[in-house]
Amino acid sequence: MHKRIRILLFIFLAVFSCLLTRLFYIQIIGGNSMAKEASAQRSNNIRIESARGDFLDRNGIKLTGRTPGITAVLKPSQMKNQMPAVEQICRLVGLDAEKTKENIQRYNTPILVEIDAETKNILSSMNIEGLSFINTLKRYNTDTKAKHLLGYLNKVDKIGSNGLEKLYEKTLNYGNEDMLAVITDGNNNVLNGLGYRIIKDDNLNKKLDIRLTLDYHIQNTVEQALDKRGLTGAIVVENVKNGDIVAMCSKPDFDPNDIEKYLSNNKRPLFNRAVAQYNVGSVFKLVDLAAVFEKEPNFNMVYNCPGYIQVGDKEFKCSSYEKGGHGTIDINSALAVSCNSYFINMALNLGIEPILTICETLGLGKNTGLSLQGIDEAKGFVSQLSDIKNPGDIANISIGQGETLATPVQIADLVATIANGGIKNNVNVVDCVVNDDGNKVRDLKEMNQKRVISEGTAEKIKSLMEEVIRTGTGKQANLDGYGGAGGKTGSAETGQYIDGVKITQAWFAGYFPAKDPKYSVAIFIEDGKSGGTAAAPIFAEIGAEIMSKGL
Repeated sequence: MHKRIRILLFIFLAVFSCLLTRLFYIQIIGGNSMAKEASAQRSNNIRIESARGDFLDRNGIKLTGRTPGITAVLKPSQMKNQMPAVEQICRLVGLDAEKTKENIQRYNTPILVEIDAETKNILSSMNIEGLSFINTLKRYNTDTKAKHLLGYLNKVDKIGSNGLEKLYEKTLNYGNEDMLAVITDGNNNVLNGLGYRIIKDDNLNKKLDIRLTLDYHIQNTVEQALDKRGLTGAIVVENVKNGDIVAMCSKPDFDPNDIEKYLSNNKRPLFNRAVAQYNVGSVFKLVDLAAVFEKEPNFNMVYNCPGYIQVGDKEFKCSSYEKGGHGTIDINSALAVSCNSYFINMALNLGIEPILTICETLGLGKNTGLSLQGIDEAKGFVSQLSDIKNPGDIANISIGQGETLATPVQIADLVATIANGGIKNNVNVVDCVVNDDGNKVRDLKEMNQKRVISEGTAEKIKSLMEEVIRTGTGKQANLDGYGGAGGKTGSAETGQYIDGVKITQAWFAGYFPAKDPKYSVAIFIEDGKSGGTAAAPIFAEIGAEIMSKGL
């Protein structure tokens, strides 16, 4: 008898222990996931927000997720008998009233719509049952900086579709999602005590951000400079000492939240002009100087410019053609006034081979470091030696006309190399991956530097570039109040016409301050006619703003 009782007691305790263990697992260990699974079986979920890492500038300032947002939530189960109120809401938030009313009558799934603060205040004052609000952070708005570089997300699944968003999708998208759910029974009735609720993702994946080399304040400065003038073009600012791109701007730009409306826009706002290739015009004369000084350090030809130069059966005009020429000039004044005749004559005497060689050395006609970081960019174009058929081809190349093409990034880097005493850095715009505390997790920079021209050559070119701003075509780029600057204007003929008017691209490329250069800047204005009048004043404005703020 006692033995039988002991056996029954043992069985009871064993069963009780199993039940207790199971209860502990359900309540403590597996409760959250099981509750989520149970809810999912009888809930309609709508994504409120997909957690995603941000892009930061070099100082940790956020470039994405900066703008507070408000989402209005319409809860159908509480609004089925409030159709007049629903109509008012629809008028205020821009919803289709008939479709919304139909959805409220047929379904219990919450309806979400983004609104502004003013609309929220109006709706709140109406005290409508079943209407609530969720505060969020918008990833983008129309004021987001560096849109062409960052790219945008797919509207449906919020996956990176373009630019750095696409390139670093796996790093930025760490899988956490907050959902708004409506919990119903088997008859689709909202369960009392549960109803509409926010389900927080308990995924333990940690947020990672991408830090760029951009400077938020410099980026804002260059974007405003083009915006307020309504210009189409691009500006690139590079740190002379290390090759970091601190600003990269292309205009016109776009609203990343509404890409569809730009797809057929003939102004091509989605096109990143900062990494596109264009005719460079007289900015190329800096390359000529590098070639001639590397071969003849004391070069200083004196030449009489009559306003043109005859090469074979073709006449190449100088900007001074209508005035009868520049007269007798040397190398100092030749760059300052951008004398085509002088530089063509110099190139013909030098020969094309040293010029083409220095093009490659300085990075023209090939990708910059941006391609190593996965960023699409044009290579530009420099003719091969075998393509040069006659002296006329040499003349065209020497003044940046014809087929020679370069990107604003390449031109900014060319000037940075000169300003850096002949040392060329690898170009970077992506710095590293950082965690939520701002600590570096993974380095993404490609660091490399190499001397490509002698320090003496670089110093001579810098002296000539500073004369361009003091007395020549770049007077409107003057930064005398901020340490001075050096630069070169460019006006590049494209061979294209609009309504019979020739399209001429405008350039200004320069560095500042003069004594110890910190930044190089390339400014490209589409059909700007003259670099000295369209681009040089923008350089002065940007330089003054950066220097005055100590950026």
